[in-house]
Amino acid sequence: MKLYDYVLSGNCYKVRLLAAFLGLDYEAEAIDFYPGKQHRSDGFREINPLGQLPVLDDDGVVLRDAQAILLYLANKYDRERAWWPAENAAQVGEVAQWLSFADQITATASAARLHDMLGYDLDVEAARARAGNLFRVLEDHLTNKEFDGSHWIVGDRPTIADIACFPYIALCGDGGISLQPFPAIQRWIRRFTGLPGFVGMPGINCIK
Repeated sequence: MKLYDYVLSGNCYKVRLLAAFLGLDYEAEAIDFYPGKQHRSDGFREINPLGQLPVLDDDGVVLRDAQAILLYLANKYDRERAWWPAENAAQVGEVAQWLSFADQITATASAARLHDMLGYDLDVEAARARAGNLFRVLEDHLTNKEFDGSHWIVGDRPTIADIACFPYIALCGDGGISLQPFPAIQRWIRRFTGLPGFVGMPGINCIK
C-alpha cells in the first residue's frame, strides 16, 4: 500500500490517522506540494489527473479524495466495523452526510489556512466566515449529542465522520479562525486526541 502524501496536508493526515487506528502498514511517498508544486506536474497527473492529494495505491486499486479513501480503508480493513457502521443503515447515511460536511470544511477552513500559511490568493474573510458558520452547525450538533449522553458525531463511538472533520478544525488557528466560541468542539478535539492509537501532525498533538 502506497500513500502519496504531504505532511502538512490535513486531507493526507486523515488517511494517516485511519491507518494508525487500524494498524495498517503503508509506504508514504512524499510529494513536494509547496513550494515545489509537484502535485501539478505531468508525472503526478498521470496518477491523479486532478492534481490533488492524497492518493492511495493499494495493490493496484488507485483512489483519490480523502473521504473516498477513508470509506475504502474502513470497508476493506476495519473487520470490527468500529469506524464504519456498515450494519446500521441510518448511521451509514449520517456518516456520509458528515463526510460531505468535511468537504465544506476543507473548502473554507483549509482555504483560510492556505491563505495565511502559503499565501494563496483568495477572499480569506469570506472563507473564515463560512467556516465559522459550519463550525456553529457542528457545535450545536455536538452539544445536543452531549445532552443525549454521546460524545461523537455519529452514534456512540468515533467513526470516519470524526476523522474526516477533525484535521482542518483542529488546524483552524493556522487560518486565523478561533475555536473560543465553540466549547463543545474543543471538548470533542480533546476526546479525539486522547483516543488509543492517535497520531499527530505538525500543529496537532495528543492532548491529555
